[in-house]
Amino acid sequence: MARKLIIKKKKKSADTRGTERKKQVKSFGRTAVIGLFGGLFWSLIGMVCQLINFTKYGPELLLAPIPLPSWKTGVGGQFLAIVGLTILSLPIALLYQFTLGRFKNFWISLIFGFVLWGLVFYALQPLIPGLPYLTRLGWNTASTTFCLFLLYGLFIGYSISFELEEGKQSSGSYSNE
Repeated sequence: MARKLIIKKKKKSADTRGTERKKQVKSFGRTAVIGLFGGLFWSLIGMVCQLINFTKYGPELLLAPIPLPSWKTGVGGQFLAIVGLTILSLPIALLYQFTLGRFKNFWISLIFGFVLWGLVFYALQPLIPGLPYLTRLGWNTASTTFCLFLLYGLFIGYSISFELEEGKQSSGSYSNE
């Protein structure tokens, strides 16, 4: 009789591992969707901000280091850059999930957006031709891009933290057993 209990416990722990693996895969899928949607949405907002002259730089800033013909600054370049930013947002979202996903505070997400803005406009500035130093950007461009990056970080961070928290809460849900 004691042997049957041990066998049942082993089977149950194997089932638990399988359920946890399914939740982890589901979590990666949701994070990927959050990242892709965040990249698409906020790069479209960035393009609109450039079109209404809130900022001098739109999504085509992604294509600046790549030697392409002059069409990269036109509408085709904008949409190609939006696709690129959408794809680039996927590893950014996964990076957030692995490093900061356990934090439920929205300030962490805002700091994440600030770090991304600093990375683009300060650290990567020498690699992006045509992007002036941070002190020469102008108030409109600096404040608009800063706010866009903060909102992008907030969207990615808060959405991922919410999904991870939902996954934890659903683990205690009712079952058919």
